[in-house]
Amino acid sequence: MQFPDDDNGQLLAEMAAEGINLNQMHMVDFFILFEQKEQAESFAKAISEDELAPKTELQKCKDTGVWEVVTTVEMVPDHQLLSQTEQYLESIANSHEGYGDGWGIMADAE
Repeated sequence: MQFPDDDNGQLLAEMAAEGINLNQMHMVDFFILFEQKEQAESFAKAISEDELAPKTELQKCKDTGVWEVVTTVEMVPDHQLLSQTEQYLESIANSHEGYGDGWGIMADAE
């Protein structure tokens, strides 16, 4: 498979090389960071009401002290769809003074 030459493309290429089937549905975690707990809670509430991403988890990073909201979306990890989902989540996070910090998949190689 060929992937675009950007961060998402590189991550997808690494996953494909590890044997992860990128043509099937996966639970994709998107990471959104906040300096203040209140902002993180406000974003988590807003995004949990969105049909795209009803599953969220709020946690504080032990190393940095930054608040992180992990938003899980079930999807086929297509490059364009991942990029669009990142942009969508970040557009909501920006209104809560948050910012995107990438995505990941917890998957077993097949």
